[in-house]
Amino acid sequence: MDKLKSLLKKKDGILTTAEANAVGISNERLRLLVKGGALERVANGIYASHDVLPDKMYFLQKQRPKLIYSHETALFLHNLTDRDPINYSVTVPSGHNNKNIRKDGLRIFYIKPEFYKKDIVIMETIFGHKVSVYGLERTICDCIRSRNQMDIAVVTQALKEYSKRKDKNLSLLMKIAGEFEITKILRGYMEVLL
Repeated sequence: MDKLKSLLKKKDGILTTAEANAVGISNERLRLLVKGGALERVANGIYASHDVLPDKMYFLQKQRPKLIYSHETALFLHNLTDRDPINYSVTVPSGHNNKNIRKDGLRIFYIKPEFYKKDIVIMETIFGHKVSVYGLERTICDCIRSRNQMDIAVVTQALKEYSKRKDKNLSLLMKIAGEFEITKILRGYMEVLL
């Protein structure tokens, strides 16, 4: 029990099966701790102490580290929309097996593997947990690329909010737009707003 308490303290009250196994806590012991009420199983392979607030966004990414929050979810985390996403939007590399991801009700976008890891930032959820999200300018470009799959009002509002921000980086925005071959489309939107 001391090992468990120490591990939970180090991990902010959340641990995976692998982390527990690494310190000698077996899967059977975890099952018994859940049954006895000492732990709560919050997702497949993820356990939490009872004082941890339920943070689905964090739990999903902890369970599936390849998920990068993007599109509407990233807009929300970057404060470019006030719409709290009902289904989280994530990006995975093309060819990634999505069978289990779809079960979680996630909206999945695919990207070539060479673009998948570019411009990832770490942000906090509303519960204070850290998750991987695409950066501000990358998020804008992703939304422009996927504009036919998104609510155009959300995309337009995000662009308006982005244009007002002091921390915007227009040269980075244009660089990413060039890599995604959407420079002309992005310029059309930005000329109206700036």
